[in-house]
Amino acid sequence: MRTIKHQLEIFLRFITVGIGNSLVDFGVFVVLTQFGVYYLIAHFFSYGAGMVNSFVWNRIWTFQVKTKTNSKEMARFFIVNAFSAFFSFILLYIFKQNEGFPLIFSKLFATIGGMIINFIGTRTWVFKQI
Repeated sequence: MRTIKHQLEIFLRFITVGIGNSLVDFGVFVVLTQFGVYYLIAHFFSYGAGMVNSFVWNRIWTFQVKTKTNSKEMARFFIVNAFSAFFSFILLYIFKQNEGFPLIFSKLFATIGGMIINFIGTRTWVFKQI
């Protein structure tokens, strides 16, 4: 059984990695939309870039997995991120189209929603051996 302090440290590392992922995501998103890529398509590609960053840093640093990467772990990571991406995609659409929020705020709200889903799935299913 891990201590509350240890769980908090893991969560704080996850948030730190999440900030990095979000910077990658937002950076790619801004560049793509500035070049005229439709915002939902830009979101798909920017989320993917953040997802790759997330897998590497969460595996190595956040959850400190020592075993070799395997296909089951990667599949679980992909499923959690696909669900998180879908959820954030829907939120982005809702905030932008239905609620009329500015694009950057819509993206921020969608990212936060996706991050919550992602942490729960990553912690309890993908890297659950920690």
